[in-house]
Amino acid sequence: MKALLNLGTSDVHIVGIYGMGGIGKTTLAKAVYNQIYNGFEGSSYLLNIKEVSEQPNGLVHLQEQLLSDVLKAKNLKIANVDRGINLIKKRFCCKRVLVILDDVDHLKQLNSLAGSSEWFGPGSRVILTTRDEHLLTELGVHGKYKVEELNHEESLQLFSWHAFRMAHPIEDYQELSISVVNYVGGLPLALEILGSYLSGRSSTIDWENALEKLQKYPHYQIQKILRMSFDSLDDDTLKNTFLDIACFFVGMDKDYAVKILDGCGFFSDIGIKILIERSLVTINCANELRMHDLIRDMGREIVRERSPNDLGKRSRLWFREDVLHVLNKQMGSEAVEGLILNLSMLQDVHFKTEAFAKMKNLRLLQINGVNLSGCYKEYLFDGLRWLCWHKCPLEFLPSNFHLENLVVLDMHDSNVKQIWKGIKMLNRLKVLNLSNSKYLTKTPNFLQVPILEILILKGCTSLVELHESIGNLKRLVLLNLEGCQNLKNLPRSSSNLKSLQTLNLSGCIKLDMLPEQLGNMIALMELLTDGTAITKLPASFDLLKNLKIVSLSGCKEQSSKSWLSRFSSWILPKSSDPTHLLPTSISGLCSLSRLVLNECNLSDENGIPIDLGGLSSLKELNLGGSNFRNLPQCVSRRPKLITLWLNSCTSLQSISELPASLMILYASDYTSIETLSCLSNLEEPPTFFLTNCQKLVEIQGLESLEFAPTIHMEKFYNLAYDFWGSLLQCLSKRDKFRAVFLAGSEVPNWFSHQGIGSSISFYVPPLSEGEIQGLLVCAVYAAKEESNFLTAPPFMKITNKNRGHEDILRPTFYGVPTTCEDHTCASHIPLKRIQFEMESGEEVEVSIMTGLPDIEVKKCGIHLLFDYSDVRDGYGNGDMDSAKRGRHDDEAGPSNQEKCPKRSRMESSEAQE
Repeated sequence: MKALLNLGTSDVHIVGIYGMGGIGKTTLAKAVYNQIYNGFEGSSYLLNIKEVSEQPNGLVHLQEQLLSDVLKAKNLKIANVDRGINLIKKRFCCKRVLVILDDVDHLKQLNSLAGSSEWFGPGSRVILTTRDEHLLTELGVHGKYKVEELNHEESLQLFSWHAFRMAHPIEDYQELSISVVNYVGGLPLALEILGSYLSGRSSTIDWENALEKLQKYPHYQIQKILRMSFDSLDDDTLKNTFLDIACFFVGMDKDYAVKILDGCGFFSDIGIKILIERSLVTINCANELRMHDLIRDMGREIVRERSPNDLGKRSRLWFREDVLHVLNKQMGSEAVEGLILNLSMLQDVHFKTEAFAKMKNLRLLQINGVNLSGCYKEYLFDGLRWLCWHKCPLEFLPSNFHLENLVVLDMHDSNVKQIWKGIKMLNRLKVLNLSNSKYLTKTPNFLQVPILEILILKGCTSLVELHESIGNLKRLVLLNLEGCQNLKNLPRSSSNLKSLQTLNLSGCIKLDMLPEQLGNMIALMELLTDGTAITKLPASFDLLKNLKIVSLSGCKEQSSKSWLSRFSSWILPKSSDPTHLLPTSISGLCSLSRLVLNECNLSDENGIPIDLGGLSSLKELNLGGSNFRNLPQCVSRRPKLITLWLNSCTSLQSISELPASLMILYASDYTSIETLSCLSNLEEPPTFFLTNCQKLVEIQGLESLEFAPTIHMEKFYNLAYDFWGSLLQCLSKRDKFRAVFLAGSEVPNWFSHQGIGSSISFYVPPLSEGEIQGLLVCAVYAAKEESNFLTAPPFMKITNKNRGHEDILRPTFYGVPTTCEDHTCASHIPLKRIQFEMESGEEVEVSIMTGLPDIEVKKCGIHLLFDYSDVRDGYGNGDMDSAKRGRHDDEAGPSNQEKCPKRSRMESSEAQE
């Protein structure tokens, strides 16, 4: 935050702090104000601007307070807002002032109080807090700071201070406290309120009852704060979009939800952007709609409040017991717009269609696992935009099931043999998902489904035929046929799908050819044919100029010859001379960014020279399972290659050169390689994932690199001491915060400070012992449960315990494996990355944090670096003299005030880039 304010300059800076309600924006602004206000000629902190401005003459009163604070004048009166603006400009234009504007929600407020940097004298700073990021963009602020949620450890500590008046939960309340923290999700206001609410309750049963009630009826003080964001939404369409997401769509793919909401007339693309700007909704890296649990509960409470006693008159029903009650009692009404019911496989629930008869405005319906019988009257379900009916027991939809307004039909895991008979008019249908409908034998006639965009038939194992009318789907962008094991061919008309962007045929083991006119699919960007029986790509393949991803991974059940034949038809020049230029069938694929040739049995001897010459955009290449002895030279010549997979290349004997642009290398199960000597030309710090390379004893060139790599090493049971030492020495010489990860459960014995748990302290030694250059930090950690996903790497909190200063250092590398096996992580922290001063004799604590409750740091260690050249020697010798290694925790620190060099924030910021 201080870096954004740039206090050392004479320019006027306006900076915005934004985030969801209760996240701590006001607290942060107050803390900054208290630290810096003495450096200004005048200052003012205006609280609750939104609330005050809504009162009669509210803006005038705010202007009066601003002028009175800065000018130190009492009983100052202003006639109107325009007069106030002119007076602020006149009196502040030559003053160096600090102004805090708290809880701004409208541009008019800013224009009345701080409309431009020209209003203020040189060196002035204006800080405003808001829930609306877009407001900051409209104003054109010089910098924006987003306040993030607290991590798990910080949340537990804050909650404990309010619940137990100490930094941790008392005995018997640990798990209950963690439940609260997980529910609250790092929101400081809620942690404080719930901590105080639960404080003093005398038994764990009282806590359990209170928590159960809170999850159904959220605390009114929290709701009051959070609801302000909802009430400020501009129109009912935006409010309905928010409520639909809160009740039904949290965790859903954003693009999928947009199709449903747009079908309801909600203009949800712009609506979701506004909700994001107001800190009500987020979108994660998987493109899923996410919402803080308390924000979600606030939306659901709004729905409940509108009809607290009559369930059948609520606009949205999502709570299982409520839905079952309404349907069993046939209590539904015209007020009901959406209803979801997810039943487990063990439940056998039957309803009559009459249970929905009064729900004439029903837009959204999910009835997974429900048996529905009765008469489908003409008006029944005719307003549905979304029907999600997983495990539908019907063999086909009734002919009088009126779905003319349906936008999304999702019948995953259904029993349908044919979704509808004959021709059905579905003029608004955009998504049809019949995944894993194992009895489906053929697709319906699509002639009257003109705007279908997504057709998902994944896992329809009985499917043998695609209706010829599929070629009429002019807007189809995704066709997923993965795992359709009995599908033998695609209809000729499928070549007419000129809007198709993704074609997934993986696992269609009986599919042996693609349409000859495949090249007519001019929009095709992704072609996946892993594990099919296709032996040759059609001649028109070279016309697919927009193709970005091709995956041709081999099928274990097919002979290698078929794959070689297929591959050679695409890669090889037509001439027998492999030195000739490649044909246009590959050199024309200038957009191709990812190529997967895993398990294609490529080798040095089979007469297939790999030449990827025309693939100038290639960023990812998978050659796993190949039988090369040496990595083909053409791989190293790819100018944009970032990620390379070489897993299970058991014959590979050397990797002598990698593309200069490479950032990630996956290599596993090597039985021959002893040395990697491929680093000299790399332009960026690489990340290596090395697994079970049992003979690997050296990575040449580490010492000469200008940067330190991040190296993950799994199943290296015979790793030599000097290899481990060389990795640490490479880390210690670089300014970047990088790391080495190894399977193991011990901190190296020469680390000068070691301990059990996630925190350890040391005393800053006097300069007579040497000048600290940096810290080597080592941690032994493990996850409570195995996962195939990488998780965020550990980060460090460094605290000067004498001064109370602390700094959070986050590494600049990729995630780490989530495994129950103990792993050792060693990181180097250059001194200039630490943003506070350390004086001799002061105690400094380093805490290794994961931010996740299911990953435990078991041990940790610190080694003070005075001379980088001694790291490897120290490892080999097993110890260092005390002058080089620093002090142990039980050694007293000196009392003199010698200082380690102070580093500026700008230096630290640059080091992170």
